[in-house]
Amino acid sequence: MTAFPNPLAEEIWADRYRFVAPGGAAEPSIDATWARVARVLAAVEPEARPTWEGRFLDALADFRFLPGGRILAGAGTGRRVTLCNCFVMGTIEDTLDGIFRALHEGALTMQQGGGIGYDYSTLRPAGEPADTTGGVASGP
Repeated sequence: MTAFPNPLAEEIWADRYRFVAPGGAAEPSIDATWARVARVLAAVEPEARPTWEGRFLDALADFRFLPGGRILAGAGTGRRVTLCNCFVMGTIEDTLDGIFRALHEGALTMQQGGGIGYDYSTLRPAGEPADTTGGVASGP
């Protein structure tokens, strides 16, 4: 069984990346987590799956390679989550509908475990006229 490099690493694994099945059974070790991830990564290989699973396990062994957190937390769990850590959202249209569309997309991304980043440069700065209401924009 692989030893953690320090107690904090083990605590983070247990809190964030250790899979606990709906019935309450938890992965017993980081080795089980790596086996789950390696199995899922190798599953896309039409031939030589066991070979690729072994290669992935070897890369993960002793913390030589650690995939992104979303991969460790989600791969092979059966949960409907993203395996990507962060998303840069598209341009935000400077209208109320455009702002709410961007918020909706961001909420859906976060619901599946992804982080988001927005570019607010398309929104008018605070104090600029807000044509529709006759007021002033509050800014991003």
